[in-house]
Amino acid sequence: MTQPEKKLTEQESLDLITKMISQAKNSYHDTGRSAMLWGTVVAVCALVKFTELQFNYNLGFDINWLSIAAIIPQIFISRKENKDRKVTTYDDIYMNYVWLGFGICIGLMILIINAMDYSWQPVAAEYYKLSGKRPSFHLFEFVGPLFLLLYGMPTFITGAACKFKPMLWGGLFCWVCCVISVFTPVETDLLLVALSAIFAWLIPGIIMEREYRNAKKGLALANV
Repeated sequence: MTQPEKKLTEQESLDLITKMISQAKNSYHDTGRSAMLWGTVVAVCALVKFTELQFNYNLGFDINWLSIAAIIPQIFISRKENKDRKVTTYDDIYMNYVWLGFGICIGLMILIINAMDYSWQPVAAEYYKLSGKRPSFHLFEFVGPLFLLLYGMPTFITGAACKFKPMLWGGLFCWVCCVISVFTPVETDLLLVALSAIFAWLIPGIIMEREYRNAKKGLALANV
C-alpha cells in the first residue's frame, strides 16, 4: 500500500520558493533545448566533414546546410519558450541580443570568408601557372579558428553574466581550441569544432534541461 503524498506546510512552501528564487539568481535557468539543438547540429556537421576528408568521399551536398535547416526547429523552440515564459526580464532581453548579434556575426563571417576565397583563387591559379607549385597558404586552414573565436564569445558572456559555469568553461574551451587549431591541420580543426560544440552547448544544454525540469517539479510541488 502506497503512502499518502505529504503536503507541504505554508512555511515549507515559502522556504522552497525562496530556495528556488535563490538558485535562479545564481544559475542560468532555461529549457536548454536551443543549446542542445545547436550543439548537436554543429558537432554533427563538423564530424561529417572530418570523415569526408579523412576517408576521401563526398556526400554530394554540403552538410553545413543542416545548420540552415536547423533554424526551422529553432523558431518553434523560441516561440514555445516565449509563450511559456510569464515574465520577460531585462536579462532575458540582453541575452537575446547577445545571441542575435552572434548569429549576425556568423553570417557576416561566412560572407567575408567566401569573398576572400573568391578573390584569392585567381592569385593562387596565377602562382601555380608561373611556378608550377601550389601556394603554401590555404585560406580554409584558418576558417576553423575564426569560427571557434566567435563560438566562445556569446558562450562565455552568457556563462559569466548568468553565473552558469558549464557555459563559462565552455566558452573558455572554445578559445583554447581556437589557439590550438591555428597550428593544426584542417581535419584536427574539425574535431576541435565538434568538441567545442559538445562542451560549450550540448552538455550545458542537457544540464539546463535537467534543472528546468527539476524547477518545474518544485513549483508544482509548492502549489500543492
